[in-house]
Amino acid sequence: MNKQNLDYGKAPSAIRQLTEYGRKRKLEIGEENVFDFSIGNPNTPAPNQVKDTLINLLNEDPIKIHSYTSSPGNIDVRNSVATYLNKTYQASLDGNYIYLTCGAAAGLAIVINAIINEGDEVFLFAPYFIEYKVFTEHAKGKVVVVNHDQNLLPDFDDLKAKISAKTKLLIYNSPNNPSGVFYDEEVIKTLTGILKEKEEEYGEPIFLLSDEPYRELLYEGEKYPFITNYYEHSIVTYSFSKSLSLPGERIGYIAINPHQDVTTDLFYAICGAGRALGYIAAPSLFQHMTPHVLGLTSDLNFYKKNRDLLYQNLKEIGYEVIYPRGAFYMMVKSLEDDAYKFSEAAKEYELLLVPSDPFGVKGYVRVCYAVSEKTIINSKEAFRKLYQRYKGE
Repeated sequence: MNKQNLDYGKAPSAIRQLTEYGRKRKLEIGEENVFDFSIGNPNTPAPNQVKDTLINLLNEDPIKIHSYTSSPGNIDVRNSVATYLNKTYQASLDGNYIYLTCGAAAGLAIVINAIINEGDEVFLFAPYFIEYKVFTEHAKGKVVVVNHDQNLLPDFDDLKAKISAKTKLLIYNSPNNPSGVFYDEEVIKTLTGILKEKEEEYGEPIFLLSDEPYRELLYEGEKYPFITNYYEHSIVTYSFSKSLSLPGERIGYIAINPHQDVTTDLFYAICGAGRALGYIAAPSLFQHMTPHVLGLTSDLNFYKKNRDLLYQNLKEIGYEVIYPRGAFYMMVKSLEDDAYKFSEAAKEYELLLVPSDPFGVKGYVRVCYAVSEKTIINSKEAFRKLYQRYKGE
């Protein structure tokens, strides 16, 4: 039995533990009495076009719809993705260098395994999505965490100090899970400027992976800085889980910048990693759906309304909150140093809040506002009581 995999299976997940606790607690005292902010599960329905498209596809030739595609996916679908991205972000992608995946998670695992050899460094920007660390360790890479500033954006001095000749890949996620922080164009230009200098210094590519499942979930009208327009050795992973509210269907893609000096070999390595991991030929029905729904989103105003209400409530009570410009999470400063203990205290008021430590940051809890408006309204008094417990007011 593989010990590493056994350990991953046994390792507790703070998010899953809270979610399971919440499920049981709702059965005991009623769902309306538990304020579950633990898991990022979209709760606004997919656009009607998704259902209509799937129905139409199911009425077509079943052999065509349900047959194997090529390992990287149907080339017509890959071309449609490239065309959409090029039009939307003024990029210059090529469908021949797009790989359709079972969601972003499969894409991330494929890219990491395609690029790194044992002992190579993979940089993560705190706070980071928990599974980046798991995927890297499983590929025998070395995780290096870049510190954050007071706004949970990258500490670029720390990045400069830590990059070495062993650094092969950096992963960032914007808008960010768990913080909702957005990497705007200024951040991206600073980041890529540092990497270009380090590539010249070491004479080797340093790959930059932009993980973008929350790309459309921006609420201030910002322009999304599409990474292939800024950096040669760049790769994008994407999932339709959040934009279309389809997390259970597992469909997404890897898109690599075709204007690299290593484009062909990189794509072959991605194909090889997909083969080795068994992540080939993503679900055919949802591949065929993809060209018909590109550019559509669920009602994202729902999340913006929730964000504004929850942020206002927490600030009014007195909490310190990092303002989230996107996604559907916010980071709230713990009222004691140990975020795990604070999360346990919150449960006494039926508040389920995820401690920040697994995300590489101490002293915060993650609050997911992909919940009903009623949950946010009714939880305000519980948040107030929790605050008063610590502040004695």
